Amino acid sequence: MRKSCILMHISSLPSEYGIGKMGKHAYEFVDFLRSAGVKCWQILPLSPTSYGDSPYQSFSANACNPYFIDFETLESDGLLETHEYTSFTWERQPDKVDYALLYENCFKVLKIAYSRFKPSKVPEYKEYCEANAEWLDEYGLFMALKTRNGGKPWFEWEHDLVYHKPQAVADAKKQLKKEIEFYKFMQFEFSRQWKALKKYANDSGIEIVGDIPIYCALDSVEAWADHKLFWFNRRRRPVCVAGCPPDEFSPTGQLWGNPLYDWDYHKKTGYKWWINRIKTASEFYDIVRIDHFRGFESYYTIPFGNKDATVGEWKKGPDYELFRLAEEKLGRLNIIAEDLGFITPEVRAMLDKCGYPGMKVLQFGFSDGKNDYLPHNFTTTNCFAYTGTHDNETLNGWVDTLDKKSLKFAKKYLGVRRKSEIPMAVVKAAWGSVAEVACAQIQDFLDSPVEDRMNTPSTLGCNWQFRTKAADFTPELAKKIRKLNKMYNR
Repeated sequence: MRKSCILMHISSLPSEYGIGKMGKHAYEFVDFLRSAGVKCWQILPLSPTSYGDSPYQSFSANACNPYFIDFETLESDGLLETHEYTSFTWERQPDKVDYALLYENCFKVLKIAYSRFKPSKVPEYKEYCEANAEWLDEYGLFMALKTRNGGKPWFEWEHDLVYHKPQAVADAKKQLKKEIEFYKFMQFEFSRQWKALKKYANDSGIEIVGDIPIYCALDSVEAWADHKLFWFNRRRRPVCVAGCPPDEFSPTGQLWGNPLYDWDYHKKTGYKWWINRIKTASEFYDIVRIDHFRGFESYYTIPFGNKDATVGEWKKGPDYELFRLAEEKLGRLNIIAEDLGFITPEVRAMLDKCGYPGMKVLQFGFSDGKNDYLPHNFTTTNCFAYTGTHDNETLNGWVDTLDKKSLKFAKKYLGVRRKSEIPMAVVKAAWGSVAEVACAQIQDFLDSPVEDRMNTPSTLGCNWQFRTKAADFTPELAKKIRKLNKMYNR
């Protein structure tokens, strides 16, 4: 079945409280998607953000971002009063997320809600904690310890805690019991609100496309509490870290800095950790996009401590075996393989065996008629066609970056005369392609300027801040998108 999809993270939803939340505006956006005939809503990872504000660098692979918890819902549950959250300053600019303000104020409000929470009167809380004990208890302790240590990364804590010594961990659990419970409470409230929102979307005929990063952050509960998962030395430091080699776009490559997995250890466990992660994601979302999917076939290793990615080597990953075992345990998986970047014949063979849809990004296509990202070269319907991803320019911004040759080719290919006509023509080209799903960032329907770009890779600051206003989602825009879906049978 041909479908359309809009990419917009929860953080970008309209909100009076500095960042998008899982409250009334989220439900109104679902209503907007339904009226526009859009069948999929794609979001970014729901992980808690840390330094740099990226959802791809998180303190936990399992936890979710407390910033998205809706205050008005907590008020309706008797945990907050209106003045307790409306009295704070939540934004300096109405069109940008201000993460510093959120960090300063959000937890103050949630602590008020926690002070009124009575676990004995909420039986679902005990059920949630028991069902998620495998990661939740350790996460609560990790965050409580980070707070006690002034936010320092775990490898700068006291010696016995750095090495996760049983006695030191047991002592910390006793000392920080109340703080640990606060972090567990926030995860419970997130889960409760998320399940309600997802059910509303599903009941409206809309699937949620989630996103999981391939790697964990170095300063994460996984790296601290389960070090065997990673390629660490005896001092619990990475031997090598993740990134991408130099190419024509980045002469020094991309240094991500994430610890790499010890795939030999994972193989000995039957890939238990990864299979559990996929299982959790598949329960949380209807469709799961796995970032940097090519890294399962082979991955680029950069010696820890290097300043860039110019020195490194490729090493063999688990390849198809991981997903074969996952499907033996979990059944057929509804996964999108983010297959962008340096794709070798070996990577292509793995993707063919998995059979998951890959990604075609039209912004990468306008070099010449042989480019694989142009719709006439799509060789299968088993793909998602994107105008651009969260790492790309808005279409308006992208058009301004085209050189003369590419601009001339784009006009010819898209059948337009004016530069200003190109953005919507790209959307139509994606929608008119044979791809099973066509997807655009919400910015591409809002005619957003270059300043509304969600993320510029390999940069810090000014990313992940894009926000929409309630007034953006007009009946006229819904009608325009609905007509597009009808024209292209989506």
